[in-house]
Amino acid sequence: MHPIVATFVLALGAWTAQFNEDAQTLELSNANANVRIVGTLAFEVEGQPWRIGVPHDAVATRLALLDPKGNAQGYLVFNEQGDRLEALVYHRTRQFYHGTLSFKGNITFRDESFPCRTRPNTNERVLSFASGDADSTLNDSLFAPEEDLALRFDAANLRITTKDVPAPSQYLVEASGRIEEASESVFVVELDRDYFKKRWVPYYAPINRSRVPRAPTGWMSWNVYFDKATAEDNLAEARIGKKFLQPFGCEIWSIESWQGNSDALPVSNFYNLGLEVNEKQFPEGMKKLADDIRALGFKPGLWTAPFGTGSDEFYNAHKDWFLHDANGAPMQTWNGKYTIDPSNDEVVDWLRHIHDVAAHEWGFEFFKIDGMSGSGPGYCAHFFERPEVRAAFKNPNVVAPFERCVKALREGIGDDRIFLACQGHFTGPEARYADAARTGADIVSPNQPVKWENVMQQAGRTLNQVFVNNIVFYSDPDTLLVRDLPTEEARVTTTIVALPGQQTFFGDFLGKLAPEQMKLLQQTLPVCDVRPGALYPYFSNLPVWDLKISRPFADWDVVALFNWSDKEEEIGCTLEEIGAEPGDYLAYEFWTNTLLAPVTDELKTTVPGRAVRLVALHKNRGVPQFLSSDRHVTQGAVDLKDVEWNDETATLKATLTLVGGFPTIARFSAPAGFEFKAASSPASVETTNEEGGKVVAVKLGAETSGDYSVELVFEKKK
Repeated sequence: MHPIVATFVLALGAWTAQFNEDAQTLELSNANANVRIVGTLAFEVEGQPWRIGVPHDAVATRLALLDPKGNAQGYLVFNEQGDRLEALVYHRTRQFYHGTLSFKGNITFRDESFPCRTRPNTNERVLSFASGDADSTLNDSLFAPEEDLALRFDAANLRITTKDVPAPSQYLVEASGRIEEASESVFVVELDRDYFKKRWVPYYAPINRSRVPRAPTGWMSWNVYFDKATAEDNLAEARIGKKFLQPFGCEIWSIESWQGNSDALPVSNFYNLGLEVNEKQFPEGMKKLADDIRALGFKPGLWTAPFGTGSDEFYNAHKDWFLHDANGAPMQTWNGKYTIDPSNDEVVDWLRHIHDVAAHEWGFEFFKIDGMSGSGPGYCAHFFERPEVRAAFKNPNVVAPFERCVKALREGIGDDRIFLACQGHFTGPEARYADAARTGADIVSPNQPVKWENVMQQAGRTLNQVFVNNIVFYSDPDTLLVRDLPTEEARVTTTIVALPGQQTFFGDFLGKLAPEQMKLLQQTLPVCDVRPGALYPYFSNLPVWDLKISRPFADWDVVALFNWSDKEEEIGCTLEEIGAEPGDYLAYEFWTNTLLAPVTDELKTTVPGRAVRLVALHKNRGVPQFLSSDRHVTQGAVDLKDVEWNDETATLKATLTLVGGFPTIARFSAPAGFEFKAASSPASVETTNEEGGKVVAVKLGAETSGDYSVELVFEKKK
């Protein structure tokens, strides 16, 4: 007789499966990766529960599905393939019955991990993001960025959540599938090591958050001054920025086109390597300018393009530092009439030296280093790969010539400075050494206004590359410029830059902006801590971007509905498409300050051509609740610190962070059965009834920045 035992233990390579028949519990563990999944198995046939038992025959790799009489009518078999473990449920012989196998349990993984999606679907319409411990019904994986480790699940019906778990490293998982459908009868759990490194980021390294804890923010001159900005121009803009942007979180003031001969394009004529300063524009030198910027409360930043030079004098003094073709002529690139030889150790030492001087003698703290990995051979990451160029190296056998340069640049500026690679690709060594990367195309052409085509490029590059943002480096979609654009188009570029939590730099003439244009810039600061929801690229302009926000006191979505066409269209999405739970939702539109119709299945609204609508979705609680704030495009994610409804006293209390001297308008719902009576706060308060009394707008102002509470009193109608 085959002995029947209450516990089943199966060692499957890296995985171990342990089943307790009495408790119907299954534990899956991977000791090599310190992963544990434990929960309850259940099998139900046409509404009737069956039991799952330890093996009832000599096949020791499968559990038995037991009908109410105790007969084995099917099996659950385990199959291990390295770090991949499959559980397959199937009928015995030719029997056929409808049944559903389900599992509900806890996952113990990593403290710094987060839920996400790693399996693309065809025809996706939604770009997903998350801030905080936000849940999505679309999530199929957990990702640990410090180890580049993904824990991936596959089941017909899958749910991974962060709520109601005892520790940061734990998650809830629910999975189910039907035995009669082959497509649903397999459950998979897989450890995918080097998730990014194997696919897109061979130089993978997580962001150094001790050096750069959040996405950089700042201003730079080139997009309006182009190559003509003087030291005083930069400081004059900084004084305006100190008043209007610094209180909101703008941190860096970055200097462009400062080198000798840099007051007129092309860049190839700039004296990029000799540390000469354009004395006409910067007569007191760069150290003095860095000190003046720091005195205004900003970190000074500096643009360099160190892969070549236009200086004949520097070239003639260092001819063996530069590349020459087979005829002896200097090789030219975007970076210079003369392009450096990256195989020459003296050149690499010089790159390190000049950036060390700029960082530690001049005092610059942010470096935007250009000419790296653009889209063409004029940029050095591409140029150095070409066979005819490698043949011109002093040492043609040098390994990773471009990486040698990037590493030297990091060593030169030091471990305590911010390094923005321009352009920086996640496919190259910039991912290992840089803190941020210019992933966007130029938002403006030299001496031209910003055009809709530029905004569309900004959107396309963001959609394609934002899946590494806030993981590998901070993505820079290029400068946010609003001066030349109609209002609707300016809102589009603002949303593109800010909603995904990307690096945010400005470049307009600040003193020439209208108040509503300046407010657009302010509504992007500080950058919200946002991570991608799907860890893979997109190649089309998705019409819906969804940011899921979770805070200890509330969860909500901010959904951007983009109309990329020239004509008015109805744009929308279902709750299922954005991974939202079924239910009744309140919808508030940010740009037009409009309460939309309640959402029970589908969110949709009419959007003008070349425009976006930004909708906050909150589950309808049937009582007064927070709807939106005009402080930031995330509608509460950076400024709402707490909100609580007291049903006994019919009061709604919220705490918001206010910026001194700049009022915030927070909006709250006043549903049927409740009449707003009064609001009080240590801050100044003005209230307005909107939308026929369905919305209460509360304008809060304070002289000093800080957290301020506001209490709204309602009367319950009988």
